[in-house]
Amino acid sequence: MTAPTTSPDTPDMAWTDADLKQDPHIDAEKAEKVRAMFGAIAPKYDLNNRLHSFGRDQAWRKKTVKLLDLKPTDAALDVACGTGDLTRAIKAGGAASVVGVDFTPEMLDVARTKGDGLTYIQGDAMALPFEDESFDVVTIAFGLRNVQDPAKAVGEFARVLRPGGRIAILEFDRPSPAPVGWMNDLYCKRIMPITATLIARDRSGAYKYLPRSIETFLDRPSMRSLLENAGLQVTTQRRLTFGVCVCHIAVKAP
Repeated sequence: MTAPTTSPDTPDMAWTDADLKQDPHIDAEKAEKVRAMFGAIAPKYDLNNRLHSFGRDQAWRKKTVKLLDLKPTDAALDVACGTGDLTRAIKAGGAASVVGVDFTPEMLDVARTKGDGLTYIQGDAMALPFEDESFDVVTIAFGLRNVQDPAKAVGEFARVLRPGGRIAILEFDRPSPAPVGWMNDLYCKRIMPITATLIARDRSGAYKYLPRSIETFLDRPSMRSLLENAGLQVTTQRRLTFGVCVCHIAVKAP
């Protein structure tokens, strides 16, 4: 069984097989490829998330909100908000306000159809359109590895965060023990790219990029270093579902 293929000259293809033989995180055109990819899969994004995480994606977001220990006075910013799942979970978790920001207009179009009354803004994680120290909480779920320069994005998160504020980064990781890792690799690298591509009728290469972007991204020690280099104190690195993903919580010094 092989994943559906598309000719590299297909106009709407963002990631070719040749691209993904290399590390996608060092691709000079990564940002525009990511934007094109998410624009292509936006209509079926939620469906694929629910099906291919077996519903765990929502549980991971709820756990992230719980770990943030939100206060009724908190102003929150959800970066790479996509269709707004974490944005809504933050509001439901008790924050005073929450704004969602995303790089891809098509994803925001889906978020705005959900009638949640929240504010969604198009913006770049590496150049957030907010003043210094504007938020008590900054979050990003499954989005940091899609940014052209993660260190620059984390620096922006720290800039817009008030002293004493918290950052939560929810990101995929390498699960353990070994049998779980093996099954996860089989599922993510062999099965999911085929089924998700068919459901989304995707021609962008998005679901081939996904597993490749995870295996070549930062591990837990590297993520800790990234946050500490931005002047943040890491308080939690909570493994979820055998470490399929990790919730990293950091605090800006008061």
